[in-house]
Amino acid sequence: MNEKKYPLPPFTHKTALEKVRLAEDAWNSRDPLKIAQAYSVNSEWRNRSEFIKGRDEIIQFLENKWSAESHYKLIKELWAFSDTFIAVRFQYEWYHCKEKQWYRAYGNENWEFDSDGLMKRRQASINDVPISEKELLFTWKNFGARPVSFPGLSELGL
Repeated sequence: MNEKKYPLPPFTHKTALEKVRLAEDAWNSRDPLKIAQAYSVNSEWRNRSEFIKGRDEIIQFLENKWSAESHYKLIKELWAFSDTFIAVRFQYEWYHCKEKQWYRAYGNENWEFDSDGLMKRRQASINDVPISEKELLFTWKNFGARPVSFPGLSELGL
């Protein structure tokens, strides 16, 4: 069976922007099964210092992530693109229940796609910075996709 995840490479500015927003919306769903479908069966990740291979490991990683990171809200922004590559910068805010501490994570990702639009490689560098609840900026009402009217990173001055 041949899976396809639109938009497909080669990317234009418009389709790269669309791919970034689709990824942001999927991650904000916090649904590991849904998210894993955007990656090739043998997708390879480096996430901080972890190395992950394949959808099963992606699902396990995401389940573990969101058992520790509650109130997760993410914004991604296109940084650069070519035919089969997309680079993004992103930030997300989350709460660590055990520590009773809010964080803002700052990161960059490099993505490589196969011809079916599935991400076959993801390299992520991420740093967490403790913040107070008063410093939260990702304040859309519900969890899930960021409303279209809510500003992006550049508009928020980040």
